[in-house]
Amino acid sequence: MSLADALSQPDRTAEALRAAQLYYVQDLTMEAIAQELHTSRSSVSRLLGYARESGLVDIQVRSPHDMPSRLEAEFRDRFGVTAHIVPVPDHTSDIDRLERVALSAARFLGSVFDSNMTLGLAWGSTVSAVARHLTPKRTHNSQIVQLNGAANTRTSGILYASEILHRYADAYGAYAQQFAVPAFFDDPSTKLALWRERSIRRVLEIQRRMDVALFGLGSQLSGVPSHVYVGGYLDDSDFEALASAGAVGDVATVFFRADGSWRDIPFNNRASGPDLDVLRGVSRRICVVAGAAKVPPLLGALAGGLISDLVVDEGTARAAIDQHDAQS
Repeated sequence: MSLADALSQPDRTAEALRAAQLYYVQDLTMEAIAQELHTSRSSVSRLLGYARESGLVDIQVRSPHDMPSRLEAEFRDRFGVTAHIVPVPDHTSDIDRLERVALSAARFLGSVFDSNMTLGLAWGSTVSAVARHLTPKRTHNSQIVQLNGAANTRTSGILYASEILHRYADAYGAYAQQFAVPAFFDDPSTKLALWRERSIRRVLEIQRRMDVALFGLGSQLSGVPSHVYVGGYLDDSDFEALASAGAVGDVATVFFRADGSWRDIPFNNRASGPDLDVLRGVSRRICVVAGAAKVPPLLGALAGGLISDLVVDEGTARAAIDQHDAQS
């Protein structure tokens, strides 16, 4: 259900909007609303559900006793980032944990991205999960740009990356700008030559002007496999080279170490993702993380100054703080 779907049902949408205003704004009971609308209490309940599902109503919970929470304050003090901690029971599976974090990330993104803005997306399992929970929001003169290529020796990657990109574009009424290049080049000199082409330079310039970047963190050990590690993008020699360089994770196929360094990792000369200095120059850098296996890349990304806003589950946030303090 989306706002576009709601517009195709104007009568029901009008009733749902009326019921939502009476319930959420005027604090009427469902019985009182049913009397005013000359319908049943169960019908009012269905209308309120329709209002939430279609995006007519967006519910937020704010606690004056826990804003910001202790963990959020610790992330601000230690790393200088704004953390959005998602409560998730410790026994939750990695897949469900990601879905709950992705839902919160989608709602946060909707509050940040607006008209006349450019959103950069690093395709992958996490960004795809966020796409499933986007609430439609109409913007104008906005665009979504792909940050890294998706082709490898098995596939062009166009269908996978394009589907993710267009979910965001459709949700926000934005223009989708694809980046039709390999995820990794066989020869760094090929990348350098292609980067001189005007058609490629145009996309690179859009990336440099983006207002918001949304990304997950690649990890070889993640419970929900990072697409770049299991999608045929890396072979055994690549994994060996990355291990020798001390890489702990990646953002948009650009790898970094535990201390946040990346410039002298040879493998990055073959990567299609943006130089991480470009990412660091983006005003809003939203990182979405779920699962304890992401703690090492999370700490590396924080050390490298790659994150301004972090959406993370409570258990992973706690583990990151504990590991950081143990290493300090």
